[in-house]
Amino acid sequence: MISRPLPVATRTFLPIFGVASILVAWQFLLPAAGVPAYIVPTPTAVARVFGKSGSLLLGNFWPTAIEALAGFFIGNLAAVALAVVFVHSRALQAAYFPVVLFFNTIPILALSPIIILIFGLGMTPKIVIAAIICFFPTLVNMIRGLDSASSNEHELFHILSATRWETFWRLRFPRSLPMLFASLRIASATAVIGAIVGEWIGSDKGLGALIIQATFNYQSDRLYAAIVLSSALSIILFTLVAFFERKLVRY
Repeated sequence: MISRPLPVATRTFLPIFGVASILVAWQFLLPAAGVPAYIVPTPTAVARVFGKSGSLLLGNFWPTAIEALAGFFIGNLAAVALAVVFVHSRALQAAYFPVVLFFNTIPILALSPIIILIFGLGMTPKIVIAAIICFFPTLVNMIRGLDSASSNEHELFHILSATRWETFWRLRFPRSLPMLFASLRIASATAVIGAIVGEWIGSDKGLGALIIQATFNYQSDRLYAAIVLSSALSIILFTLVAFFERKLVRY
């Protein structure tokens, strides 16, 4: 039996109710259960941090946002470009895809110090780390998307004397968009993770550095505020990807 879609008002209300119920439970049930505030501060305590240290939080938010956005665009553009090369040259794909797979098996925490040593302690290594963590899922999905057109569709384009360029833009690329945007949704979160991991390894600014400082100084409310900001950045990126998906993928 196929369930009916929920009304628009219900779909709007339920997420608000879900978030509100969790916040209420967090505010009242955890303290009642004896969870210390230095481990899990209440939402009101976290909110007070935004009032007292808003300039500090925003000052660390923007470097992480720039690193995540730059890594997101660079990593995904590189993945799309390499996927196009691979689907047009099976020899290159057979030769170099295992190499890409090998580098993807290296934990990003193990790779980050090497990248820091190569590029220094500025913003560049954080962008590189964010780009690397976005790269492989987009590459795999883009290859599958570009190869998703059926043999009958390719035969039709051949009968119509379409060039390889026309076949790519009118068949292969439109077919790949749903898979591409699926990977971009994932990358919207992993780019922020990559930027924060880079800041953990070596940085004195950014949300990652603020998280480390707050942890060692036992400032749990500031720690949770930084985590909330990093989550908000991921949600903003995810929302932008979903917006462009609705505009570009109408089929």
